[in-house]
Amino acid sequence: PFSFSLSPFPSPPLPSSPSSGSQGQFPLTQNVTVVEGGTANLTCRVDQNDNTSLQWSNPAQQTLYFDDKKALRDNRIELVRASWHELSISVSDVSLSDEGQYTCSLFTMPVKTSKAFLTVLGVPEKPQITGFTSPVMEGERMQLTCKTSGSKPAADIRWFKNDKEVKDVKYLKEEDANRKTFTVSSTLDFLADRNDDGAVVSCRVDHESLNSTPQIAMQVLEIH
Repeated sequence: PFSFSLSPFPSPPLPSSPSSGSQGQFPLTQNVTVVEGGTANLTCRVDQNDNTSLQWSNPAQQTLYFDDKKALRDNRIELVRASWHELSISVSDVSLSDEGQYTCSLFTMPVKTSKAFLTVLGVPEKPQITGFTSPVMEGERMQLTCKTSGSKPAADIRWFKNDKEVKDVKYLKEEDANRKTFTVSSTLDFLADRNDDGAVVSCRVDHESLNSTPQIAMQVLEIH
């Protein structure tokens, strides 16, 4: 039976004899994820290369570097390493608009390319809790809302009362004006109970850009 597979990277045909020549000459790249404002390193490697030029270009198809020569006037882009086997560049102060598919080209005949997707994470702003008026009378309905903007992808919000998670909450996600990031909000809806007087309600925002240190907003309840 004959079978074949489609892979995103073109793989050179397996050599029938030990002498594979320049067939292993495909550029190799890796996708990169970086937090907004951080630095992205884009590396392109070639195992075997006989004096063939390497080039990095951005999602708009503009050349960034051709070997060790800078082609685009952008102070944020710098050369890390240029050799026959590698072309590495760095992009500092990355913005959401830098996201997209970057291309490394090896100028053989025909040109061989490899793509690297740069994903930029939007950092959520410090959350704020609104809706609390003090004091609240026992039996009154309380609605506390926690909100954070600027996350990409949308951040996760969780509520805790005295460090115990409260599960029954509403979650709302809206696109920000830039069409890239999100404002997320969550509402905690409950009846004031005398046992909750002095309780600490906290809203915790988790996001992959926060390096596993959640952002937290707190509110102490005052119930009469």
